[in-house]
This record gives sequence, C-alpha cells and structure tokens, in this order.
Amino acid sequence: MKFGYFTLSDNNYRDNRRTPNDFVQQIVGEAIYAEELGFHSAWVGEHHFSSLGVNSAPELVLTWVAAKTQRIRLAPAVNVLPLHHPIRVAEQWATLDLLSSGRVDFASGRGYDRREYGPFGADFEDNAATFAEGLEIVQRLWASDRPISHHGKRYSFDDVWITPKPVQRPMPIYVASFSRPSIELAAKLGASLVVAAGAAASVHGGLAQVAQLYRDACAAQGKPPKRLVTSYFIHLADTPVEERAARERQLRYHQECTSPAFPGDPKTAPEDYRYFIKIVERYKTMKAEDFNENAVLIGNAAKIIDTLKTKVEAAGFDEVILYFNLGLKPPQQVRDEMARFMNEVAPVFAR
Repeated sequence: MKFGYFTLSDNNYRDNRRTPNDFVQQIVGEAIYAEELGFHSAWVGEHHFSSLGVNSAPELVLTWVAAKTQRIRLAPAVNVLPLHHPIRVAEQWATLDLLSSGRVDFASGRGYDRREYGPFGADFEDNAATFAEGLEIVQRLWASDRPISHHGKRYSFDDVWITPKPVQRPMPIYVASFSRPSIELAAKLGASLVVAAGAAASVHGGLAQVAQLYRDACAAQGKPPKRLVTSYFIHLADTPVEERAARERQLRYHQECTSPAFPGDPKTAPEDYRYFIKIVERYKTMKAEDFNENAVLIGNAAKIIDTLKTKVEAAGFDEVILYFNLGLKPPQQVRDEMARFMNEVAPVFAR
C-alpha cells in the first residue's frame, strides 16, 4: 500500500492571519518535501471563491512541483470537470504529463459547492450528466491518435485532436466518488476510484463496502477493477493533551470550512446530492470526541498502523492520501508529522 500527500487548501477560519497566497506557497513546499520523504504522490485540490479551499489552479501548482521533483506522482484532488471545457482540460493535463515525464494521475469529480458553479455559468443542477460526458471526451482525446468528433447534449465539435499527447498511454484516470452513480461511472470508463474515508463510512458503511460496490460494477461492465485510493485526515498524537488538541482542530475544520461549502438548503439540493444532508447535519452537531477511525487517523504510530491495516489494507485499497495540514496546523508541525509518518508508519506497509 502506497501513501500520498493531500490537501484541499482549507483557509476559512475565524481570526486567521494566514493569507491565501501564503498558504498556496506553503502547500507547494510541502508537496516538494513529500518527495524528499518518500511519499508516492501529491494530491492538490481545486476550489474557487469558496469558503473551503483557496487554491484554484492545481494544474499550475503541480507544474511547479514537477519542475522541482523527479519521482512523485502528481494529481488534482480533484479537477472539477463541469467547470471547464473538457478539450482544454485534456490539453492542460496532457502537457503536464509530458513535462513531468509521465507522472500525472488525473482525478476528476463534480465538486459539491453550488457557489463555485454560478460565476462560470456552469449548471450545478445537472452536473452529473455534464461530468460523465466531459470525462468520456477527455478519455477519448488522450487515447486517440487521430481527430475525433463528438455531438452530445452539452458538448459538440468535429475533427479535434490535442497536442501534445500524454506520455502515459493510457493516461491514468480516477473518478472521485461519494455516490453509487459515480462508482458505476468509474467502472464504465475503466477508471480507478478515489473516495474520502469519512464519506465512504457515512454513505456506504465503510471502505470495504465501497470496494465491493466498485468491483461488482466493474464485473457488470466486463472490465477489471483498477486502483482504489482513499483520503484520510491525520494527526499524530502521543499524549491525551495532543490528541484533544487534534480533535479540536479537526472539529474546527468541519464546522468552519466543510459545512459552509456543501450545497446549501437541503430543500433546493439536487436529488443526487441529498446524501450530503446527513453529513452536514452531523458536522453541525458533533463534538470533538465523536471522531473515529472511519474518517480520521488520530494517535501514535501504532494506533495509526492498526487502523490502516484493519480498515484500508484489508479492504484492498492501493493507496492512502493523507491530509496533514488542516485546521491551521502550524507549518513545522505539519512537516514533523509527515516525517514521522514516513519513518514510523509507512515502512510497515513497505514490508
């Protein structure tokens, strides 16, 4: 099982003196440091104008990281495809794959914040269909060595091919999933799957259940399953005092950043976002002590190893991407925890 660095660039906190510009620079430094430590990948989120994340251009951030590294895999976490034209997305990420010598893992999803859609003139209400059509276009453009045409409900063009072509053939594609339709789309396209551990527990019952849903969907399509990746929040804590501080930090993240970013009034949420309602309501009322290993890794190395063994490795997941820098965690603490993880936890799984 492999491990990656992950961030959504959360910065919407009361009394926060860290500017978005400062935080983006900090993220870049951490992604480069992740390679020094031996992490397999760096996953950087995309958010626009929202209360959650402040990084709007993962393709640019990761291009800079690519120039400063040699080995680490580079992934958006995730590209919000319905906000962009799929031809342009295919061009940008193929270019990064070329410049990085074939290190891109392209992960894409629909997002969940209605406020990110409006200024771009994108349709939030029917974004599932837009996403499915757009991702199929991206996949075809990367795979074809001759011009393609497409005439769908949302996109229409004739005789288009892109340059440069990605180095990787096929280009690795991941579908970000909260719901069963997204899992089924990944299977249909022959794509890998990336899920949030907490959402998997809330919506499907756990990572093992998600893995089985994905494998069943792949079998129904007559295609072999690809890679399974899950994200986890993580806080290394050795004492009760440190654990309590970590739990308070995690709670603050959800109540000040995550909850405001969800689709808004449940009465107006699209049908395929209704499962978010119970997640948001739980965040509003939960307490610091309510967090468990279904969503957050908190504790010493031995405890974290046990959770990864029983919850993730046992379910057949190939990679865990770890969210260290959240809740205004001090920069040096973030780097210390990254180093501790790779020194004390990762070697167990390498064996």
